[in-house]
Amino acid sequence: MFNKESVISTSEFRVNERIRTSQVRVIGAKGENVGVIPVREAIQMAHNADLDLVEVAPNSEPPVCRIMDFGKFLYEKTKKEREARKTQTKIEIKEIRLRPKTSSAHRGYKVDDARRWLLAGKKVRATIRFRGREITYPEIALEDLREIAEELADVSVIEQAPSFEGRTIFMMLAPSAKPEKKSSGKGTRPKAKKGKTDKKEETAPKAKKEEASKKKEAAPKAKIEETGKKKEASKKEETDKKEPEKESSAKK
Repeated sequence: MFNKESVISTSEFRVNERIRTSQVRVIGAKGENVGVIPVREAIQMAHNADLDLVEVAPNSEPPVCRIMDFGKFLYEKTKKEREARKTQTKIEIKEIRLRPKTSSAHRGYKVDDARRWLLAGKKVRATIRFRGREITYPEIALEDLREIAEELADVSVIEQAPSFEGRTIFMMLAPSAKPEKKSSGKGTRPKAKKGKTDKKEETAPKAKKEEASKKKEAAPKAKIEETGKKKEASKKEETDKKEPEKESSAKK
């Protein structure tokens, strides 16, 4: 059961005996609607279940209370808040401090720092502080801030225009979120994938050379075969002529 002394003082909820109304609308531990009952009866129901009666809607008529484990409820609530803080995007603010008499070279170093911070997604506060009678010439500081804004116009936007704060004048710059340029697609061809075209170009002349070499090798073989066939044919013709001569001589 919830320890009232440890948490109630730091909580915005009214729990158990701290509920001041005489009647409350009660939601049970399982989410069931119990109805409107006296607060003493509702507290007794919560004690019997070893739980707490928590006022969840104090502005209702009558107030809505729920029977729950208040310690577990607070733990889950703080856990959710902690996770929500982690997911929040925190933008850090950096500052460059100048004087009306700051040289252009020294100011260039400050502008370089501001550019680096803006590219990192941080805001930059440019501050110029006046001393003595310098405050009677605010146009000098305004001109310096204007030049700083122009130098950083490619990476920033003016979030807060130059304004006075006591003996200082400041300007707030925020990172600019420029969209990426999209190509129109005219006059462009899809790039060939590397490796595939090179292999085709390399294999094409190799295949032609291999075919040529095969043809050269096959040419002498074909000639030898043709000459061999001619010799065999001539031999057959000679044998065919000799056979009738032998037969005629044998008859005589």
